[in-house]
Amino acid sequence: MGKTFGERVAGCAPRPVERYVWAGFAVAATGFALVSGPATHRLWGWSAGAGYALAALLARGSGPLRAARAVAVAGSVVLPLVGLVAAGLGQSEVAVVERSGHLLAATGSPYVTAPAAVGDFNPYLPGMALFGVLPGDPRWWTGGAFLGALVAAGVRRVGPLLACPLVALPLAVGGVDLPVAGLTCLGLAQAGRGRAGGAGLALGAAALKWTGWLALPVALALIAVRQGGRPALRCAGTCLASGAAVVLPFALIDPAGFFRNVVAFPFGLTATASPAGSPLPGHLLATHVPGGTVIALALLAVGALLIGVSLAVRPPETLRAAAGRLALGVGLATVLMPATRFGYLVHPMVLAALAHGAGHRDTEVTGRPVERNPA
Repeated sequence: MGKTFGERVAGCAPRPVERYVWAGFAVAATGFALVSGPATHRLWGWSAGAGYALAALLARGSGPLRAARAVAVAGSVVLPLVGLVAAGLGQSEVAVVERSGHLLAATGSPYVTAPAAVGDFNPYLPGMALFGVLPGDPRWWTGGAFLGALVAAGVRRVGPLLACPLVALPLAVGGVDLPVAGLTCLGLAQAGRGRAGGAGLALGAAALKWTGWLALPVALALIAVRQGGRPALRCAGTCLASGAAVVLPFALIDPAGFFRNVVAFPFGLTATASPAGSPLPGHLLATHVPGGTVIALALLAVGALLIGVSLAVRPPETLRAAAGRLALGVGLATVLMPATRFGYLVHPMVLAALAHGAGHRDTEVTGRPVERNPA
């Protein structure tokens, strides 16, 4: 039986391999602290680097590897998260969610109708504002939603996954992609278990950002090939109805503000540039090539079309295949978006974790190997 993602990274890897993983993470985190500008990133890098280094030392001994993994999670997630929240420091996304929550409570809309400065924009769908309405720092709620969704989805060995820098960093400094990634995994897992309605609800809830909708075609293809057209329609209807119930009221109340914040700004179509500018291909095209934004969006459309054709020609028959297909699609979207960040790579990484741990669950619906249902 093949190893799961967690086992490959740190879960049940041979002791020397795990030691080198933690050592590599320690070097990467320390280097990140040395070159990063934001204080939140530097603080995370020093804390995580120390935690990973101690985990590497513990993994060298003969003691239980659980101790090394616990130290890695403590140093890369728990300590920096608690420290940054106590100091009132966070990534810009934290302030955006908090402000959108206050606007929602005060005005009934999480958006500024005519945003001008970067701080005025809220590029997230309305549901994200709920994390700003809830008491306390939004990071407790976004992180809790992410962790709860992963556990409900059945992702194995969550601890080593949390300690991975691409997950640990946004957990500590404030990454809003985490609940979206977790709910996406939950939706696919529900689809793989034959629960069309549950899949629709989870994917509807994942519509906190536009990336949450990317999972719906893949989930529908998986349900259709395993259970037939009617369950797939039920999933689609549930997802669209639940998502529309959250999104449409705000889009209809203030269509201009909704468009400027949620469509134009993240796609780089406003005079105010998005701070999401990691040097990935889409951003490099938009920044350095005449007409590069149009080229990047065209490539993005081509990639989406190819993924769509693959779903029609060869739909995924297992949860593992569906998660892998979606990881590929989201990865392409991440590198081709004109306004993008390395942090968005958490989506394909978490989906890969679901894919590598899904093999033993692909017979849950029928109790036997998957077979097509023409109904």
